[in-house]
Amino acid sequence: MIDTHCHLYESSFVEDFDAVQQRAKDAGVKTILLPNIDQASWAPLLNTIDVCEIPCFPMLGLHPCYVKTDYSQQLDWLETQLKTHIKKVVAIGEIGIDLYWDPSTLEAQKKALSRQIDWALTFDLPIALHVRDAFDPLFSVLQDYIGSPLRGVFHCFTGEEKELNYILRNHPSFYFGIGGVLTYKKSGLRDIVTLIPPARILLETDAPYLPPTPHRGKRNEPSYMIHVAETLSCSLGVSLEEIIRLSSENAENLFKLKQYHEA
Repeated sequence: MIDTHCHLYESSFVEDFDAVQQRAKDAGVKTILLPNIDQASWAPLLNTIDVCEIPCFPMLGLHPCYVKTDYSQQLDWLETQLKTHIKKVVAIGEIGIDLYWDPSTLEAQKKALSRQIDWALTFDLPIALHVRDAFDPLFSVLQDYIGSPLRGVFHCFTGEEKELNYILRNHPSFYFGIGGVLTYKKSGLRDIVTLIPPARILLETDAPYLPPTPHRGKRNEPSYMIHVAETLSCSLGVSLEEIIRLSSENAENLFKLKQYHEA
């Protein structure tokens, strides 16, 4: 399995990091992608790549919740890091729009998102999109890129059928990250995933956040992704082995991981 979105560098993993990665290996996790959130998270992220026995690859971006008054300076710094580490970075992320916590920063979030999308196009990288209470403003930004080579993933997709259909119609090169929310009985996501083309489904944890059932209320970790895969298997009526094969192949295709494994 490939965990396409995991904050393994966060401090909650420090004390039992070796045990966490061993459990991940035992569960069949072969690769982990690490989304960056801001300037401060970049060094811990790179250190995690160095010490983890499971192959980990970095994304780079400014999370919308960290778009503050200094966002332009943060983006300048991150752009320098992107150019320095361009041979390692697999995506621009985690980027997007979040209106749940602070809707007052919407215009700044939109400007930050557009600038980072331009990085993705310049360096031929996919984007990992965070969207919370913000599909309409996010789509307004993406409108400018319809017909462009832009590709990416809607991380932790929890949209309804109308959002799904809009994306499939207007942004057919985008994938859908499916994580722990799928296992929540009241989320409605189990019905939505049956409408997603199988070739557009990715597995993720977003660890340490959004732990799947039966681990709700605990810290999430990569090994728990097996519960997401099992639930997806039941929802789609295909074998667990096929879910693992298909989602891993999709991740390889979107992020072009073969070239990074060989580097």
